[in-house]
Formats: sequence, C-alpha cells, structure tokens
Amino acid sequence: MPEIQLGVHTIRSHGAKVVRAHMHDWLVLLFLMILEVILYVIEPFHRFVGADMMDDLKYPLQENTIPLWAVPIIAVLLPLMVILIYYFVRKDVYDLHQAVLGLLFSVLISGVLTDAIKDAVGRPRPDFFWRCFPDGKGVFDPVTSKVICTGLKSVIKEGHKSFPSGHTSWSFAGLGFLSWYMAGKIRVFDRRGHVAKLCIVVFPLLVAALVGVSRVDDYWHHWQDVFAGGLLGITVASFCYLQFFPPPYDIDGWGPHIYFQMLAESRNETQPGNVNGLNVTPSEIESVRIYSHRGMGVSDDNMSSILGEMESGRRC
Repeated sequence: MPEIQLGVHTIRSHGAKVVRAHMHDWLVLLFLMILEVILYVIEPFHRFVGADMMDDLKYPLQENTIPLWAVPIIAVLLPLMVILIYYFVRKDVYDLHQAVLGLLFSVLISGVLTDAIKDAVGRPRPDFFWRCFPDGKGVFDPVTSKVICTGLKSVIKEGHKSFPSGHTSWSFAGLGFLSWYMAGKIRVFDRRGHVAKLCIVVFPLLVAALVGVSRVDDYWHHWQDVFAGGLLGITVASFCYLQFFPPPYDIDGWGPHIYFQMLAESRNETQPGNVNGLNVTPSEIESVRIYSHRGMGVSDDNMSSILGEMESGRRC
C-alpha cells in the first residue's frame, strides 16, 4: 500500500482518542515501572564465592565510563527525539503514540527481565574482590573458604548483579527499537540498493554495542554478561516493534498497524461497500476475505463470481 495522507492527525485533534483506546497499555506500563523499581532495590541472591574463585574477580574497582543516569538518555530520550521529529514533519499522532508506546514497552520489559535475572543469578562482578575487601585483605571461612566481606553492604550488593548487563540490555532495547523504526521510515528494504540507508539503521546498534564494550572495559561485567544483555535487549525490541508496526520490508512498513486500521474504518464510514460495481454489505466482504485467507487462493475472477452469486441470491 503506497504512503497516503488523508489529512493530518495531531495530538490536539486525535490524541485523546488514541490514548483512550490504549489506556490498558499505559496501565501495564505503569505496572512495569513499579515492578522495575522493586526488582532494582531488593537484595539479589548471594552466590557462593570461595577463595579459589578470586583469581578471576580481582579486576580493579573503577568508575563507570557511562554512568547509570546516562542510560535512560541513550536508550529512551535519543530515540524519543527522533520519533518527535518525525511527528512534527508528518503530523501523525497514530505513529507518535505507537512509537512511544513501543519504545517504552521495549525498555521496561527488557529492564524487568534483566533485573529479575540479575537478582536470581547473583553472579559476582569481575571487581568483586575489591568490593568485598576494600582494604585488599581477604577474609574467608576456615571450613567452606567462603568470603566474609568487610566492605560496604551497598557496594557488595551491587557486586552480585553481574549477569546480564543492564546497561547493554537497555541500550539495545531502546536503540534497537530506533533502528527498526528508522528502517521502516526510510524504507531501507525497498530493493533499490541504497547502502547509505543501511548505515543509518546500523548506527544506533553500533552505539549500543559500544555501551556494552564499555562495561567490559570498566570491569563491571564479564563478556558473557554483555552478550546476554545485548541479545535480550534486541530480541525484546524486535517483538515490541512488530507488535505495533509492520516489518520494514512490508509495503506498509512505513506506518503503524493502527493507522491503516483507521483508514479502513474511515473508508467504511464514508462510502458503501462496492466491489466490481456491486453493492455488497461489509459482512459479505468479510466472508469473502475469510474464505480467501483459508488457503483457497481466490483470484480477482473468482472474487467477482462469488460476489455475483451473492448479488443474484439477493435478487432472488
């Protein structure tokens, strides 16, 4: 279906209607936000750490290259800016609403899954020794050789949250969604061979990957943590995008599902059902559509004959 514009649909004219239609989705988002806060503050599982395991956990404790407060800016605000720019160009509140909803779902679902796994696994970070023993003097149980930490509880708690990487999962969730979104808008899969479009789509994924690399460089995560976080984030982003938008390679890939549903409803309200010159009720059209979708392979000629039989039956 080619891109068409039947008039602008702004926040002022259609915003309230769209939000009301998805009120339950916004309530679910609120629930996910509360759940994410709870999972972040609760105590994680303290996995056994023995003296013989410390050789792999003695990397230096240092500051984050990308601090925690910067993650929402990278994963949420940057994609949101692109979405808002597109809205001001096109004036389509349907696209704006679905894109914002999909982005928030992508980030929050990834966040909830990431923190739930963190709390359940309790894997120690590469710098766990210095979190546990800030003075550098290890203290271990004489029987089990389990660590007896002398450091701050908050620092030790954070030391048991290595797997998977939250920075990475959030970044791939937000920027991965942005890549899907831009791929649909610039029609990257239009088969015209414009590699520049592909570069634009890949750039957000590169930024997300660099965020993940920084977590290994800072010794806050093992490489497996980053790999798992990136895989989790991009998977959730893909599911969330396809929930609200067609695939970018689809002929309608430039707009959200709800936009085309609105167009179909507008046509049904403004004109009677008319196929091949016959006045047909919407229920009859739906019957033919269902019949064709069941694998019967109804062609245009068969469609006409079926509608003809309907019309003759009505006359009788």
